[in-house]
Amino acid sequence: MTFDISLVLTILTASVLLFATERLRPDIVALLVLVVLAITGLITPQEAFSGFANPAVVTVVAIFVISEGLFQTGIADFLGVRILRMAKSSQTRLIIILMLTVSLMSAFMNNVGATAVLLPAVLIIARRARIAASKLLIPLAFASMMGGNLTLIGTPPNILASSILRTHPACASFSFGCTGFGFFDFLPMGLIIVIIGTLYMALLGRHLLPDNESAAELTENYHVREYLSEVEVLPGSPLVGKTLVESRLGQDYNLTVIGFSRGGEEQLAVTRAYKIRPNDLLLVKGSIEKLMQVSDIQGLRIMPVIEHQHDADFKSKNFALAEIILDIGSRFAGQSIKDIRFREKYRLSVLALRRHSHAIPRSIKSVPLHPGDVLLVQGRREQLDLLRGDPNFLLLEPVHLNTRRTEKMPLALMIVAAMLLTATTGWLHISVAAVIAAILLIMLGILTIDEAYQSIDWQSVFLIAGMLPLGIAMESTGAAKFLADTIMEWMVTLGPMAMLAGIYILTAALTQTMSNAAAAVLLAPIAINIALDLNADPRPFLMTVVVAASTSFLTPIAHQSNILVFGAGGYKFMDFVKVGVALTIIYLVVVVTVLPTIWPLYPP
Repeated sequence: MTFDISLVLTILTASVLLFATERLRPDIVALLVLVVLAITGLITPQEAFSGFANPAVVTVVAIFVISEGLFQTGIADFLGVRILRMAKSSQTRLIIILMLTVSLMSAFMNNVGATAVLLPAVLIIARRARIAASKLLIPLAFASMMGGNLTLIGTPPNILASSILRTHPACASFSFGCTGFGFFDFLPMGLIIVIIGTLYMALLGRHLLPDNESAAELTENYHVREYLSEVEVLPGSPLVGKTLVESRLGQDYNLTVIGFSRGGEEQLAVTRAYKIRPNDLLLVKGSIEKLMQVSDIQGLRIMPVIEHQHDADFKSKNFALAEIILDIGSRFAGQSIKDIRFREKYRLSVLALRRHSHAIPRSIKSVPLHPGDVLLVQGRREQLDLLRGDPNFLLLEPVHLNTRRTEKMPLALMIVAAMLLTATTGWLHISVAAVIAAILLIMLGILTIDEAYQSIDWQSVFLIAGMLPLGIAMESTGAAKFLADTIMEWMVTLGPMAMLAGIYILTAALTQTMSNAAAAVLLAPIAINIALDLNADPRPFLMTVVVAASTSFLTPIAHQSNILVFGAGGYKFMDFVKVGVALTIIYLVVVVTVLPTIWPLYPP
């Protein structure tokens, strides 16, 4: 083993460990890999930054924008809600229709986007059908990954595998040349993956899912009564005549005034002009310890019984109570409600925070937010409507199509259809067709340029662009061939089917700890070299990689769709393991037995 191979394998091992431990963000890890490869001279500067100009990366960027176009025009909402209504109240039928719907959507738009579009509708339908949302949300997330196997643009690993195959140094020796995969080459295997996965969830998986019965009221789900109190402002209180800012209840005591009652008239919001008067009843959020501490000093009397105990107490004609999720890729991740000045920015009060299956019972102002966290907020209905368009949060309420640009729907459909037609016929490369479609969506007013930029998951883009040079280094130094030869030595007596199984298991294991795109970039060169050692067609081996890269079923952090439903469904970590292990094994069997019949290892 040469020094260059040892160095590449060291960098590879270090990157996998960093991905798995999550000590650094995945995109930062990828950029560090890029820099180290360039500094050590394993790749040239041109190769180091070639990922940013790679057609696969450009295609991924364009697909993010196109997905946003489908979202803003209401196409995804319309399709999802209409089809889900067909299920009515049957849990089995609902799971089947839900999974087939999101799989179809994921074939043409971003997987996470498809999950986010249907998530609010699924929650509403679950409540109406009296089915626990936890019985539906894991199937929703899993199906978004399954659907990515249907088309070339369904998921980044497909695009990357095609690009790596097309640019491989030995591609000229392939019987099919340097063409990569076609748009619908993934469809036969993808359909099998979707059908088997849907049947598994409908017949077996649903029995493994928890039945997290939600209370009828949000205030009960979030245990709001535990940290809401009502206090009376006594005559002679030093707070009388002061505004809330002047009272410093928030700054000094970490207390938030949600509303007040004066003379029997209740107000569910407090404006900047509000001044505290004697005998006002203040609805305060905060710890009882802080409240007891401030009551004597500031002349307040804690009321023995709180009037606000039900959802209806926080609602009126103009005010509403709602749940919102910190969206994947939100710029507020890692910041607290206090840091982002949530109340001042959105004019909404955060009553409670739920992370995973637990409501956080302490003061939440300074708690760093994580993607997938669910916030219970209260405020004016028009402010909640404005929140629908914010890319940082996902409002868990049914979408009103009048908030979408439905008049642009036919035009958006025509643009997407033209993109698919030109890409599938080979008239334009998918990267060119997708970029043209994205540009047309902006030029024709379907999207604004700001919405287009905000729709792009830049972390994924930098992750892919940063990891592609590692694939180049693995090929140029011979590290990919070395690993392939090593695997061959271990498994040569077991035959090509065992090789497929080994590639599947290795990819599936890696994709639980890192991005599926990163796993595809690392394993694709090894898979191609194994095929070359066997004198076999590399395409079934690459198909194995992309199918396994979509099996992010074993942990809630393995895929962004899992993170999105984790908190909303009140799941525990092991819930994903219980459901995901059997499905991962089933797909292993399918890959070994069915894939070679669709993509023969040794075509005639």
